[in-house]
Amino acid sequence: MLKLDFHPSGRHFLQIPGPSPVPDRILRAMSLPTIDHRGPEFGALGLTLLKKIKEVFKTKNPVIIYPASGTGAWEAALSNTLSPGDRVLMFETGHFATLWHKMARRLQLEPEFIGLPGYEGWRHGVQADMIEARLKEDTAHELKAVCVVHNETSTGVTSDIAAVRRAIDAAGHPALLLVDTISGLASADYRHDEWGVDVTISGSQKGLMLPPGISFNAVSERAIEASRHNRMPKSFWAWDEILEANRNGYWPYTPSTNLLYGLNESLDMLLDEGLDHVLARHQRWAAGVRQAVEAWGLEIQCQDPAVYSPVLTGVVMPEGIDADEVRKLIYERFDLSLGTGLGKAKGKMFRIGHLGDCNDLTLIATLGGCEAGMKLAGVPLAGSGTSAALEYFANHPLNGSR
Repeated sequence: MLKLDFHPSGRHFLQIPGPSPVPDRILRAMSLPTIDHRGPEFGALGLTLLKKIKEVFKTKNPVIIYPASGTGAWEAALSNTLSPGDRVLMFETGHFATLWHKMARRLQLEPEFIGLPGYEGWRHGVQADMIEARLKEDTAHELKAVCVVHNETSTGVTSDIAAVRRAIDAAGHPALLLVDTISGLASADYRHDEWGVDVTISGSQKGLMLPPGISFNAVSERAIEASRHNRMPKSFWAWDEILEANRNGYWPYTPSTNLLYGLNESLDMLLDEGLDHVLARHQRWAAGVRQAVEAWGLEIQCQDPAVYSPVLTGVVMPEGIDADEVRKLIYERFDLSLGTGLGKAKGKMFRIGHLGDCNDLTLIATLGGCEAGMKLAGVPLAGSGTSAALEYFANHPLNGSR
């Protein structure tokens, strides 16, 4: 029998930008006995969840919950609003924008990828003016949707979605706006209704502090209307059957019951704390980590301070140093998991997650592990990032900070 002995003593530091650590309170909720997903108790749970999740997306419209990963919610968004052969405009900001583009092609859509050139495009956010210019050229309105990533998990860039909506409106274009906030929800400010988003895609394993396995589509009336007329083959992902079953708190197939227990507990934690406070502490943690990177004398992957992510920070290694080797050393010596560089950023940087079930000391320990590991790897450091972050947190308290 295979023996799994990953972390023999102490607690493993999972500081990747998702999946994030799951609080004990949520784990306990998930351990409750499974109930009949057609029974009255489950219907009551479903109605409660479907109401509370709207508050996190900041919407009055339906939020559809799938027993699937975020990738499934990508496919659901595309397959419910578009038809084979439809042209869509997608903006390249990093690895996950690239994967969404790949999916669109596999679904027989015709995606058009725009963005800043080369690796530099992965160090900046969505350029709304480029979207506006392209939509103004599309006088025949052949582009049916604009697809962008809110918080690009591979780079640590949080794009301005309100600016994208203004660009679409300024162009006078009817394209739907589809947004991936898989790593942004419940960590970075997000407003589905106010920003005029038609489909918002998210997942359970980031700011919601759950294991992977649940994903979401928050949908506008325009998106629902488009789903009534599109021709993309779908069954499991079809909104109409889910929305009908959800009216009474149920699903048209077996849902992930115990994960929904966990989601209920997560929503209580977030809403009891208050979303404004949740977002403020994420911004504070991110600022402290950036102080550390600056003290080390290293570059941050995101090159535009206006769109620094509150969810993660990408730390760029000096020329000639393989970031993956540094990350591997940190893992082996200090039982600390950091995010690897993906796609165009592979080998250039590692990612520190600062989201979800976290606190100041968690991050101080994380930065200490990074600092010690980089020294062991021979990375030249200008100073102590750990001390810089500790000083920042001490001088910038957050009322009620965890």
